[in-house]
Amino acid sequence: MDTLFKSKKYVTNSIYVKKALELNLSLPEFLMLMYFDNDYNNYLDIEKLSKNLGLNIDTAYQVFNSLISKKLISIDTAKDLDNRMIEHVNLDNFYQMLIEDQQKENKKNTKNDIYSIFEKEFGRLITSIEYEIINGWLEKGYNEELIIGALKEAVYNGTNNLRYIDKILYEWSKKGFKTMKDVNNQGERQPKKEDRKELFDYNWLEDEE
Repeated sequence: MDTLFKSKKYVTNSIYVKKALELNLSLPEFLMLMYFDNDYNNYLDIEKLSKNLGLNIDTAYQVFNSLISKKLISIDTAKDLDNRMIEHVNLDNFYQMLIEDQQKENKKNTKNDIYSIFEKEFGRLITSIEYEIINGWLEKGYNEELIIGALKEAVYNGTNNLRYIDKILYEWSKKGFKTMKDVNNQGERQPKKEDRKELFDYNWLEDEE
């Protein structure tokens, strides 16, 4: 009994399970993927693979080929110490998918934070149009720090008009400012209250790329 439970255990991460559900992987596909994730040598031995996963040889081949067709794994070749060619399984594609998912999640969290900051500064919920404008700034490449800096600049000058904020971002971009440190080093406060009329007339929809 003790020997049974002391046998090798395969460990998986919750993000692997989430990705497997998203990709609609079958149980054998998921188990094989996790087998390779836990096998640090990852040498391709289909007989050992089928035995450890409790699959017959034909099913093991089918599942293996399915993972390759879905581009979750790939096969690399190399020479061993005896100069013989060996194949091993590469999971880089699968890991890259997980990294991209995490980056998207981080970006989503960043967006949620920045929207909350705008609502706090405005003292109200932002509208759907305002949401799209802010999202457009992020998609355009303006970083969160610079957008929040432009927001605070606008509030300092007594307005929460997004066209005003867009003009600030546009002017900062033209001057090559990437961070608030760049802005502060310039020693300028942009723009003053007397410039507001010009800024309100600015059409952010026709902004240059």
